[in-house]
Amino acid sequence: MPETAASLAPTAAPSTPTRRRSLAVALTVSRVVLALFLGFSAVAKLGAHESAVQSFGRMGWGGGAMYVIGGLEMAGAVGLLVPLLAGLAATALVGLLAGAAIVQLTLLDPVNAVMPALLVVLVVLIARDGREGTARLCAPLRRRGRDDAGQWTKR
Repeated sequence: MPETAASLAPTAAPSTPTRRRSLAVALTVSRVVLALFLGFSAVAKLGAHESAVQSFGRMGWGGGAMYVIGGLEMAGAVGLLVPLLAGLAATALVGLLAGAAIVQLTLLDPVNAVMPALLVVLVVLIARDGREGTARLCAPLRRRGRDDAGQWTKR
């Protein structure tokens, strides 16, 4: 049976809207999974789980730091679940996770620094995807400025 030109043509790549939709689904799933991961981590810290207490003790940090970091993780987890806040939460989580990677490298177990370092890449992608929501949230701040006397004024 002879082959026609149509049968030899390569199959078309997925259309741009299909790729965008797939990316949006992947990022949404990533946000939910990351929020669950951070939520469980936060609960361990906020509940003073023995492993969290021991880790913070090994670092020489007190319980206050454990509760603050647990609170920041919980706030980030909740923020990731709210589409308007996801970009802003992910932006804040970049700093938290970068700090976690540095702490793992310097104070705890360097091998475990891989996980927060990889999560930084994920939250950067989430932050980039949510930049429109972040811009909407930050717009009122950009409309304000300081006059020569250092007082806040509307522009």
